[in-house]
Amino acid sequence: RGPVLHIVVVGFHHKKGCQVEFSYPPLKHGEGHDSQSLPEEWKYLPFLALPDGAHNYQEDTVFFHLPPRCGDRTTVYGVSCYRQIEAKALKVRQADITRETVQKSVCVLSQLPLYGLLQAKLQLITHAYFEEKDFSQISILKELYDHMNSSLGSTLLEGSQVYLGLSPRDLVLHFRHKVLILFKLILLEKKVLFYISPVNRLVGALMTVLSLFPGMIEHGLTDCSQYRPRKSISEDAGLQENTPRLSDSVSAAVTSNTNLGMGEGGGKMAGNYSAEGQKANVPFSHSEKTWNGAQSSSGTMQHLKVPSRTSPASSESDWETLDPSILEESNLKEGERENTASEQAENLASEGMSSESLPITVQPQANTGHTVLVPGLISGLEEDQYGMPLAIFTKGYLCLPYMALQQHHLLSDVAVRGFVAGATNILFRQQKHLSDAIVEIEDAHVQIHDPELRKILNPTTADLRFADYLVKHVTENRDDVFLDGTGWEGGDEWIRAQFSAYLHALLAAVLQPDNEKTLSDFGTAFVAAWKNTHNYRVWNSNKHPALAEVNSSHPFQGQYSVSDVKLRLSHSVQNSERGKKIGNVMASTSRNVVQTGKAVGQSVGGAFTSAKSAMSSWFSTFTQSTPSLGD
Repeated sequence: RGPVLHIVVVGFHHKKGCQVEFSYPPLKHGEGHDSQSLPEEWKYLPFLALPDGAHNYQEDTVFFHLPPRCGDRTTVYGVSCYRQIEAKALKVRQADITRETVQKSVCVLSQLPLYGLLQAKLQLITHAYFEEKDFSQISILKELYDHMNSSLGSTLLEGSQVYLGLSPRDLVLHFRHKVLILFKLILLEKKVLFYISPVNRLVGALMTVLSLFPGMIEHGLTDCSQYRPRKSISEDAGLQENTPRLSDSVSAAVTSNTNLGMGEGGGKMAGNYSAEGQKANVPFSHSEKTWNGAQSSSGTMQHLKVPSRTSPASSESDWETLDPSILEESNLKEGERENTASEQAENLASEGMSSESLPITVQPQANTGHTVLVPGLISGLEEDQYGMPLAIFTKGYLCLPYMALQQHHLLSDVAVRGFVAGATNILFRQQKHLSDAIVEIEDAHVQIHDPELRKILNPTTADLRFADYLVKHVTENRDDVFLDGTGWEGGDEWIRAQFSAYLHALLAAVLQPDNEKTLSDFGTAFVAAWKNTHNYRVWNSNKHPALAEVNSSHPFQGQYSVSDVKLRLSHSVQNSERGKKIGNVMASTSRNVVQTGKAVGQSVGGAFTSAKSAMSSWFSTFTQSTPSLGD
């Protein structure tokens, strides 16, 4: 079987809403190509492929992630191309077409994260499919399925084609110094919501940020969509009737295929890293207890307890997001596999093996120059010699490039410890209590709600130098139409290489003894917070000898200078309301100088006086409080 699982057509019905109209091969075994029946795990597929508000655009592109189906272990990557056409232009018009326009999406479901490459091929086919003006002509879709499976392979993940359509250069031009803040937000595994419309701008920006993490797009997203769809109201009512027996049955659920978080090498591990303030206990395996340092008085797994109160972030109780099927007994093979993984973890714990004595699971790079990837002992991800990609999107930390309104409940699901998600519906943006940060892409605005988190992410002097270095190289040849984006320095690959070097230096620094001064360049508070994350603990549980050859200091460490003062002032001016007022005053002053042609004059003097008073007021408050990064 090739990398492409299905080709799907989703249409909008005037009475039924979004629905699957065609799938090849059929989404459910034994049913026809025109069946509208969906697997339970993929019940949100129509709403993801045909996004909310699509009628406002002639065409659009969506990247989305689906949870694995029963028996599978990895994320399903979806790419959808949406178009609309006037109904009167159709050669063959079905009876159920009652509106003036027809809206449809052609969708590819793949096992490989080749977003841009799939998009390029799919856009051509979608255009041709609509040009037929007869949607019953499905032969072109079957040919697309055969062509993609014959031409696409896992070897494409090793080249630059995996980054097709993702431009860090454009990201730096738009967000400038804030790119590093986005990078650190995800390192801290915070709840980050991206917002803009249309969807193609949303998913492009979000996935470009993820491409800055070494190996993340290629191998780091295989476990990023482990969630359960919300059940229907009738099924929820049935679950409520069985509530007294729930706590007795969940012990079986821990060893069943709950999909609350999986690690291929160490069995399923459901996340217990819930957001601060949550009191629900989520089940986790013995192996995770070993790395967590969590203590258990008995040898049995911790039970999921039904909350006695309603979740503040949801109108339903926390346990209502659970699928009743988890109460059924798992098959023998699944149970044996889970028990074996648990026994192995118990053996490790009983032998008292610390992180320093763990076996080395990452081999040095081969002489051929190709990266050697091996499965991580705990993460289950394909890792290189440095332990990349970091296990960020595992154990209930979700990556949802586009999120449908029907998935809103996931933001407050107790099985979801965090997310990087994209939304076009304003309802997501309005409910700020469900996220730690909202990234408004249109205005390049990063709104961080918690003042303490803003302090943690406040860039150090070395960080500001790094960000300024990126911005200068990206903007250097921007005005030259012949040189713009063609060179190595300031190009997409160059920017990814800089972030890779930054992350490698951070990892190498934390391994050094007496490293307080070195880590202060990255931010002492930030490093302390990062060391409490799941991805750091997983990475630190293995040894990575290749990092011994990496310079264990910030790429832009050095003595404080006048230029650093200018950088700090520039950053503060750009990222605070007070600073923006000063910038407006300075701009007014410059215009007056140009208009009068004199350095001193009545109007200029007034402007300078205004600037001086604003600067004095700003400096007095600036020294007392840290500028808000979110403003």
